[in-house]
This record gives sequence, structure tokens and C-alpha cells, in this order.
Amino acid sequence: MNQMDLVGLLESKRLNAVIGWFLILFVATVSGGLRSVDPIWAGFGLFVVVLVVVPPVGNRSLWVMLPWELVLLAALPLVGLGVGFEATNSLFTYVAVATVALIIAVELDAFTPVKMTDGFAVGFVAITTLAASGLWAVARWLAVSYLGVQLVLVPRELMIEFLYSALAGVISGLIFSVYFRRLRSTAHLREVVTE
Repeated sequence: MNQMDLVGLLESKRLNAVIGWFLILFVATVSGGLRSVDPIWAGFGLFVVVLVVVPPVGNRSLWVMLPWELVLLAALPLVGLGVGFEATNSLFTYVAVATVALIIAVELDAFTPVKMTDGFAVGFVAITTLAASGLWAVARWLAVSYLGVQLVLVPRELMIEFLYSALAGVISGLIFSVYFRRLRSTAHLREVVTE
């Protein structure tokens, strides 16, 4: 490995962390502003922030960060709300929920002793997406019941949401599989760098 490859690897890691921290700060700010207006999305934003800061806190390094693209996809509805675009419609919600499941799988595979085969990873992300979608439906129902949020939950639409969530989970699982093949080759590159 030549010196230029090593410098590029280190610079991309730092750039990824800077962009990731910027997105976390943005999501935290938007979530704080939504606290009284839309508590459901404020709670979702807080959950995304906590989930994304687990690797840097656990490794005690600001530079250990998930890929910024994952952070952006998980926070897409909140980023849309922050810039004045109504991004909390179904498509962005499904992408965000599937990405949260993908982040959980990435953190388990990359930062713990748990290692997933490709097939298991696809299934895990799909099932986790469905579980997150179910929790999201319960959170919305609780907001309607106890916080006075106006939201119409029609059972047929809820089942369609679960169907879309399952589809988004399978697609995210496949993306996870491809992504981790690349990450594993990068891990091999890191081993070469440290030798």
C-alpha cells in the first residue's frame, strides 16, 4: 500500500466523521424545535441521535462514526422538516425506519463480536424494520390517545404500511449485504495498514 492510499483512507474517515457530527447536530436541533409541535418526530429524532452516537461514545473517539449516508437516510424526514420540506410522508418514513434497522445491524456487525452472514443480515434487517414499524405505529397510537395529536389510523392503511416496511427492510438488508462486503474488504485493508 502506498502513502497516498493511506492518506486517502484517513482523510475520508475524518471527513465522514465531520459530516456525521454535523448531521447529528442538525437532527438534535430540529428535534428540539419539534418537541412541542410534533412530539412523535421529536422522539424519533432523539432516538436516531442516540443510536448514531453509540459507536463514538463506545469507542471513546470522535472519529469512529457510521457512514454519513446512513445517518442522512435515517434522519431524512427530520432534515426535510428542518429545511421546510414536508418529508414525513410515507416514502421518507419507510426509508428512515428501514435505515434505523440497518444502523442497528451495522453497529452489531461492526462494533460488537456479533458477525452476520449475508443471508442472516438480510433477514435480520427485514425483521428489525417490521419491528420498528410496529413500534412506530404504537407510538403514533399513544400520541393520538394521550398527547392529543390529530392523526387518523385506518387499519387498512396500517397494513399497507407494514407491507411497504417489509419491502423496504428486504431492500435495506440487501444494501447491508453489499455494503458489508465492501466494509470487510476495507477491514482487510486496515489490517494491511497496521502491519
